[in-house]
Amino acid sequence: MVAIAIGLGLTACAAVPSDRSFTGPFEVGLMAEPQSREASGLAASRRSASLLWTHDDSGGQPVLYALNATDGSLRGKLRVAGVENIDWEDIATFELDGRAWLLIADVGDNLGRRPHVWLHVVEEPEAATLSPDTEIVVQPHYSLQVIYEDLARDCEAAAVDASARMVYLLSKRDPVPRLYVLPLGATKQTVVARLVGEVPHLPQPTALQRAIGLPAQAYRGQPCSMDFAADGSAAVILTYGDTLFFPRAPGESWAVTLARTPIGLPPHLLPQAEAACFAADGQAIFVCSERSLRLLRYLRH
Repeated sequence: MVAIAIGLGLTACAAVPSDRSFTGPFEVGLMAEPQSREASGLAASRRSASLLWTHDDSGGQPVLYALNATDGSLRGKLRVAGVENIDWEDIATFELDGRAWLLIADVGDNLGRRPHVWLHVVEEPEAATLSPDTEIVVQPHYSLQVIYEDLARDCEAAAVDASARMVYLLSKRDPVPRLYVLPLGATKQTVVARLVGEVPHLPQPTALQRAIGLPAQAYRGQPCSMDFAADGSAAVILTYGDTLFFPRAPGESWAVTLARTPIGLPPHLLPQAEAACFAADGQAIFVCSERSLRLLRYLRH
């Protein structure tokens, strides 16, 4: 027990600069869904400032859950017809061509053996049409079959740059996470995700943390979620141990931004952190976890 306590303490000491412009994390409430306690993605609605979207992990129902951003209560369910939840690992929201969209990243691949992965794009429904008592069923607007230009990769982190019409994927289990990009848009052809850089400065576990074996310690540096601020000014990467903020200079590529040393936010201390997103206005960051229903929020001031 002493060793575990010491390891937990070490997790709170990120080897990156801290940022006092964020406070928290504060507990918003308990997430009503998914009831499996395996929330694997999180994204802020582009229709309503008070709405978040989440989903289950591998093998779960192909359903998106709309939650209140103020307390985690259920607002509605969106079932995506005709697709399988092979390993949904992240979700992103974006606006394009005057419409609001949800991108589901079915990109998990623990063993690195999937011949291809999937991205599903569905139109986000109007918030007024949602009800906790009624499940809405939709077809994907389009789905993208994706392969990497080198080898199959395990990935739990996806983000959309709508202004560039690009999707970014960040690998999880590589010694140094690898950043890939692919075009956003409907096509019947298999899409190749191109390697554009690495993310080399994520805090890594100490020898003691590795020995403890719990995800928040032993796998501290593995990225499990990524999001871009809607205005393109910053990125957030969530790892099992840290919430990491990457400011972006005007005109800078995401590869350059994410190659720099990030700014560490106060530790989330979640048992198995899985998902993070910016609020639509960029003034907050939400974080959630598997093995816990707690929804956390950092506030920017």
